[in-house]
Amino acid sequence: MSASSPVSSALSDVPVRGFARVQAAVADYIAMTRPRVLSLVLFTAPAAMLMGHEGWPRIGVLAGVIVGAALVGGGCGALNAWIERDRDAKMTRTQDRPLPTGRLAPIHAMVFGLATSALGLAALYAAGGWPAAGIGLLTLLHYIFVYTLWLKPRSAQNIVIGGAAGAASPLIADVAIDGSLGIWGFVLFAIVFLWTPPHFWAIALYRKEEYEAAGFPMMPSVVGNEACRRKMLAYALILIPVTLLPWFGGELGVFYALTALVAGGWFVRSILRAMDARDRNEDRRVFATSIIYLVVIFGAMLAELVIR
Repeated sequence: MSASSPVSSALSDVPVRGFARVQAAVADYIAMTRPRVLSLVLFTAPAAMLMGHEGWPRIGVLAGVIVGAALVGGGCGALNAWIERDRDAKMTRTQDRPLPTGRLAPIHAMVFGLATSALGLAALYAAGGWPAAGIGLLTLLHYIFVYTLWLKPRSAQNIVIGGAAGAASPLIADVAIDGSLGIWGFVLFAIVFLWTPPHFWAIALYRKEEYEAAGFPMMPSVVGNEACRRKMLAYALILIPVTLLPWFGGELGVFYALTALVAGGWFVRSILRAMDARDRNEDRRVFATSIIYLVVIFGAMLAELVIR
């Protein structure tokens, strides 16, 4: 039989197909961790480790906190995907995820979420001891039990209270340095906490019918689109003075303050445009603007902290 026969060609394709399946499975597991969300949350940790502390943290502590927080956050995402798999199947935004499509089995997602979370807590303990691991554990429990299981299917305030889990990264990073929480860890927590509702409500407005089909009582469905946009504006306006606290406190300089003011004004303007247009495409632009806004704020922080 020649090397170019159909049988030999098919056999030679077996390793290629097997590798492709492994690649696809790895990609599905990574997708469950919500890497884009994690990248925003983890962007806040280095600033919390530098602000209010002298010098740079040890590389082991820095790496351990970032890896640990990423793994805990990824575990939260996977467990959320496992719990909400039936609701995800009803939403265009989420119906192509690994569990609704059947690409991964629910039990595999659950085990992956638990194992990833456990590894993350172990990394946080190695980097920052019990205080860092303890806040990581509270974050995990809050996200799964308070937000995912209790608030999200029952209350329009779900993301307001549940947002504490997504904002916890600065607290973990701050406490990992010396075992205690300082004022700047709480300030950075407050920035992410206040940013979360307008960020999330923007996509809830854009995907309103999908959330309703899945049975989630999101703010636009409960209070109406216009009232929801007014709430978004209120949070964005409150954010501006909160983001200026590091400047008021003398921890950061004029460059950061000007950046925070300009970025805050830009964020507010995007919401005002959405209020005026009453159009879901403008709401989607607010969502995109909110992501850039948070990156700019913490990017300016890190720039000043690194060169000070």
